[in-house]
Amino acid sequence: MRVIGIDPGTGILGFGVVDFQAHKNPQVIDVGVVATPAHTKLKERLLDIYNSLNEIIETTHPDVMSIEKLFFARNITTAISVAEARGVVILVAALHNLPVFEYTPLQIKQTLTGYGRADKKQVQQMVKLHLNMQEVVKPDDAADALAAAITHSLMTRAGLTQEKDLQL
Repeated sequence: MRVIGIDPGTGILGFGVVDFQAHKNPQVIDVGVVATPAHTKLKERLLDIYNSLNEIIETTHPDVMSIEKLFFARNITTAISVAEARGVVILVAALHNLPVFEYTPLQIKQTLTGYGRADKKQVQQMVKLHLNMQEVVKPDDAADALAAAITHSLMTRAGLTQEKDLQL
């Protein structure tokens, strides 16, 4: 199963594509961020996210998408723009007929570290261990995207996944 994990954001969107096969070590196919310039109009940022993610999916051919669910935000303006970026991500998944699975940050942290309040460094270390990597993945957004992909793989193995219809 090839999973694309997404850490949604308007300024920086993390992505990570990982192959998970039984009895083999996971293989990272691609990992990085889509960064959009800070003082660019929102519609241009969303278009950049759309085009970049579309290209990543066309190049890597994932089977499913695992996306971090917007759970809580202190700044309502930031929450709205992240939600808009999530909408673009889900649209791209729909255009590629990718099933979408979503996990809260708490679920991702708990699945990877066993502790739902783990900090960024703990998550990064567990991503490194799960994927047998030499270095910690940076920036945080890319590591979080890989964490979302790993979470989906582990939840699938445990039989705990259900595709979300993403209705509000």
